[in-house]
Amino acid sequence: MAHRFFFFAGGDYNGGHGNTFTSNFIRYLAEVIGHRFSVIEGIYHHRPVMNVIWALNRAQEPLKAPLQNQIIASSVNQILTCPQTHGSKLTLVSSSYGSVVAAQTACHLAEVHLEEKRLTHPFNLALGASMVHEQSGLLRKLEYYQQQGVIDKILLSELHDDGDNSNGLGGRTRFEAYSNGLGICFPILSRKFSGPSFLNNDPVHGHLHRVRAQSIQKAKDFIQTILIDHELGGKENKAKAELLLEKELTD
Repeated sequence: MAHRFFFFAGGDYNGGHGNTFTSNFIRYLAEVIGHRFSVIEGIYHHRPVMNVIWALNRAQEPLKAPLQNQIIASSVNQILTCPQTHGSKLTLVSSSYGSVVAAQTACHLAEVHLEEKRLTHPFNLALGASMVHEQSGLLRKLEYYQQQGVIDKILLSELHDDGDNSNGLGGRTRFEAYSNGLGICFPILSRKFSGPSFLNNDPVHGHLHRVRAQSIQKAKDFIQTILIDHELGGKENKAKAELLLEKELTD
């Protein structure tokens, strides 16, 4: 079976440039998956904070009119117009801000398939370092599509870092999302969150989410989880990923 991967990067990705994790994860996926891998482009504001705000506003429930949202419409179009989409098993991989875009895109793709049978196989969804809360209506809708056989595997907690209090930041309601956002940015004012602040991007002592974003190891961990542990790219790509990580250890 042919596999096709699409990556929704975090909010600081811009025109092919990203943090250490993003740059290396893209490099690794390109090496393993080759020409059947693409980054979803054109869904990022030039100010990363605006990407966070977009995600906080849309992490709770599926959009009622997704194609009226330019970001979701662009994502869906890039996937459905890709000539390799037809006949392939798709995997949508994401991180941070990109997890909300990927989740909303996946909801629409699943609905399109139920109505029009546009996809050949059930697709996979990997929500890494995700802002989507495990008890949100958005995730419940994705799990419904999984029960309907449109979505195969959903990875969420498997791609969370223990101790990262930004996991599930989007909450179950918009009020909860903004309360969480303010709490992790200003933990001194919050009873729920402790430091360091999410605004602290020191590569050693900063917020764990920001520290890991500057880590090559996070890219290796994602490859291990997605392609090796859960075999979302099939056995052939699993073997390639294993060789890649072995090579990285010896270089």
